[in-house]
Amino acid sequence: MSANETLVLALPKGRILDELEPVLAKADIQPEAAFHDSRSRQLRFATNHPGLDIIRVRSFDVATFVAFGAAHLGVAGNDVIMEFDYPELYAPVDLDIGHCRLAVAEPKALVKDDDPSRWSHIRVATKYPGITRRHFAARGVQAECIKLNGAMELAPKLGLCRRIVDLVSSGKTLAANDLVEVDHIADISSRLIVNRAAFKTRPREVGDWIERFREAGDAV
Repeated sequence: MSANETLVLALPKGRILDELEPVLAKADIQPEAAFHDSRSRQLRFATNHPGLDIIRVRSFDVATFVAFGAAHLGVAGNDVIMEFDYPELYAPVDLDIGHCRLAVAEPKALVKDDDPSRWSHIRVATKYPGITRRHFAARGVQAECIKLNGAMELAPKLGLCRRIVDLVSSGKTLAANDLVEVDHIADISSRLIVNRAAFKTRPREVGDWIERFREAGDAV
């Protein structure tokens, strides 16, 4: 990693980017105009800092870009961090945005006669097979995971499985599909993540951005 190489900050597409905007402003990061243009197909953007560029990728890909050194810093939910569990990642700052929870849900019709503490084997649809297996293994429960990337709520309706593990915010989507939360796995928020090798080889520059994000997160 060259000392003169431009640092790359990986940011997630979608809803979380709106919550992240005030944090970027407080950290004095101003992307070029194309970053805010929904019609632009550009993927890498300059900023007001010559030594810092931004890439905008899918939220689930941020951790991979940073872990493998394609980006030096990024913003990712701790759901993504926990799912991949990359040893190359360091997550020094909780930005206190993107709050939601990771939970197990099942149809209302099951709840009355169901006791999660007595499960020994469950079959679930989820985007998070790693977290799900570890969570249930810690309780002595074998979890058979069916990997889906979306529309999780359809799985019980269509007989794919009876339970799902998914992110929950307001709970309205679950309610609209006659599902109820029955087990809490983790509280989720977005974190600044850093490539450990980048921090080791360029401690002053990377450390400065860590402090900027820490102060920005506290100020928002």
